[in-house]
Amino acid sequence: MAFDKEKVLALCNAFSKNTLMQTLNIRYVDAGEDFLTATMPVNPSVHQPMGLLHGGASVALAESVGSAASMLYANSEMEEVRGIEISANHLRSKREGLVTATARIIHKGKTIHLWEIRITDEDDKLVCLCKLTNIILPKEQ
Repeated sequence: MAFDKEKVLALCNAFSKNTLMQTLNIRYVDAGEDFLTATMPVNPSVHQPMGLLHGGASVALAESVGSAASMLYANSEMEEVRGIEISANHLRSKREGLVTATARIIHKGKTIHLWEIRITDEDDKLVCLCKLTNIILPKEQ
């Protein structure tokens, strides 16, 4: 079956309703066979007390895009995705604007997916570099 970018983006944005992704205004904006991209506005709702993008918001963005990307490889009728480890290196501060997270698959095993998620600013400068490990589990019947 051919990859349908618009269908993937519509699905990802639809399952974000009434979740943390909606609260953080995360929008899935691009997809390919080996990547998924989402954006998040940087404003006071995602700031830490010093007026900068909160590291936890960056990690939430990274885990959201990496987990959604794993879901694209899983059989949704029989399998579920769970994040089991995430690491983040916060490299640049951000006060306002938009950040973009792109998850790219590093390892796609039968039960383990490893993703690299690069969060960049509008000038394509690296704000945060994350690594996410997801486990693919059978759905409980």
